[in-house]
Amino acid sequence: MIPIAKPYLTEDEAQAAYDTILTNWITQGPKVTEFEEKFAAYTGAKHAVAVSNCTTALHLSMIVAGVSKGDEVICPSMSYIATANCIKYVGATPIFAEVGEDYNIDIEDVKNKITPKTKAILIVHQIGMPADIDAFSELCKEKNLVLIEDAACAIGSSYNGKKIGSHSDLVCFSFHPRKVISTGDGGMVTTTRKDFSERIKLLRQHGMSINDQVRHNSSKVIIEEYLEVGYNYRMTDIQAAVGIKQLEKLDWIVEERQKVAAIYLEGLKDIACIRLPTEIEGKTYNVQSFSIYLKENCPIERNVLMQLLLDSGISTRRGVMTIHREKAYYNTEIKLPFSEDLADRSIILPLYVGMSQEDISYIIKKTSFLLTDY
Repeated sequence: MIPIAKPYLTEDEAQAAYDTILTNWITQGPKVTEFEEKFAAYTGAKHAVAVSNCTTALHLSMIVAGVSKGDEVICPSMSYIATANCIKYVGATPIFAEVGEDYNIDIEDVKNKITPKTKAILIVHQIGMPADIDAFSELCKEKNLVLIEDAACAIGSSYNGKKIGSHSDLVCFSFHPRKVISTGDGGMVTTTRKDFSERIKLLRQHGMSINDQVRHNSSKVIIEEYLEVGYNYRMTDIQAAVGIKQLEKLDWIVEERQKVAAIYLEGLKDIACIRLPTEIEGKTYNVQSFSIYLKENCPIERNVLMQLLLDSGISTRRGVMTIHREKAYYNTEIKLPFSEDLADRSIILPLYVGMSQEDISYIIKKTSFLLTDY
């Protein structure tokens, strides 16, 4: 079975985790600090704060942005459900907007959905393809709104020559195993604002006034205080040690993923009934996922194609979900026909570092046959 994805982890990461375990400092400590510093340097951000996963990163970003009960946050429905959940966690209401062919939120639809209750806009760099950050940044300045980036899939992608993570006040990343680099699980918030960084660090550790490293290194007894209701959203030093090694390989990993995508693009380019992903000028795509869209003239339905590929030993996934059609958010009054069509007709093919040429060729051959001669 060819899996949909595999993290690229080697003996380097295993040794880093092993060495960290032997230090006996295995929760949030010096390795987390090192990972944060190196992540900020890589992305070009002023500050980076490590947390337990991207969902907690988004939750804390909502809090420091001042989003609360009664507010509205505009976001795409075509995204993983955590995008909307983080809005609900703070008592606000997600307002779902349409997306474009690049899977990213459509700014014209967003403009139509701004109300006096709108507090923030949450853009998602879907499947690693950067959204139009500058346009949304200008809109937020004009309307006095907060811009938050869900960059769960976008580590290593670039927008207008700068790495994702350096453009906005709050940018949230994921290190889940299906992402470009992984720490098993984990997340990061990058920010331009020191006050946001300091408060996120406070909130991730129960609102504790003094972190463990300061107390451990002090020659005097320090009694901590708890300044506000916080959370246990810490990253472990074991994860951070793995993350440091992953970060060192990130640019190479992106290059390898782009090579696989190039082979797919060449091998599938002559199939008239599908639309392939394309890079947009000014945006560099890390190829977190390789998604193809099945046009109406395809001879086979998407779900049937997925099953036949699975029967042939090829794992696939549906195109990105639409949150408003999931039971937790189901609302028949929400009409997002473009998002629904894109979600229903898209299929994600396997892509990961280390894929053999034989497997890639087999996927192309089998997919081509099913879309043309089946």
